[in-house]
Amino acid sequence: MGNFDQDAPLHPGVTLAAEHATGLIALSKPAGVLSHPNSSTDERRALLTCRYDLADESFRWKSSATGQIEKAWLLNRLDGATSGIVLLSRSIKLARHIREHFKTKQVQKIYAALVFGRPTAARGNWRDRLAVSKLGGQVRTSTRGNIPAETRVETVQSGSGEFGALTLLQLEPKTGRSHQLRVQCAHRRLPIVGDATYGDFKRNRAFAKASGENRLFLHSFRTAFRFDWEGQSHDFSAEAPVPSAFNAALTTRAR
Repeated sequence: MGNFDQDAPLHPGVTLAAEHATGLIALSKPAGVLSHPNSSTDERRALLTCRYDLADESFRWKSSATGQIEKAWLLNRLDGATSGIVLLSRSIKLARHIREHFKTKQVQKIYAALVFGRPTAARGNWRDRLAVSKLGGQVRTSTRGNIPAETRVETVQSGSGEFGALTLLQLEPKTGRSHQLRVQCAHRRLPIVGDATYGDFKRNRAFAKASGENRLFLHSFRTAFRFDWEGQSHDFSAEAPVPSAFNAALTTRAR
């Protein structure tokens, strides 16, 4: 079993963040790359540019080194607009084990988010009750529901531009609801920059014009957990540096 990034058909924008001896893989994806294709027409836009089995949640390709068929199972997902860490496993048995860690909230996930405005407190816990629905095949989430959602929040840096105050937040979701971070930020009048669904569309346009950046400013920069495997305990962590555009935006001025 060779180095994953030398054998697997990674999307050109995707990089290897960590590779563990047990077969765990951490990849860092840019905004705009899909965690997996929903159909064969999406394959060129996905994490790995090869066939994906939706039922098995696995990528499949022919090894250039051995000529054998290789597989990797997807362990978590990020929205296409979100950048950062996505995990894979090179065995189905390990995949099932780690997916259970995600399901039982044993995985620490930390995000960076650039938002319009400034929070009322430098740090704290956000607790909401969400409603998640599908409209026209698309997920939509609101704070008018009964699904508990909690996020640990900390202010990293603040700045301002011609479009108003900006704050770089560190977000650690304690629950994993669809669009949780984006909705919780928007609910507190701290919409994530570039959020085309829950954000401030007028300020998004002004920001994109001033900065030349047209993306969702949400990035999964650290994933970590401990797991037991084949009689041994392992600590796993992977990081994807916060894109330079996040900090640069704090001093952006209109052109």
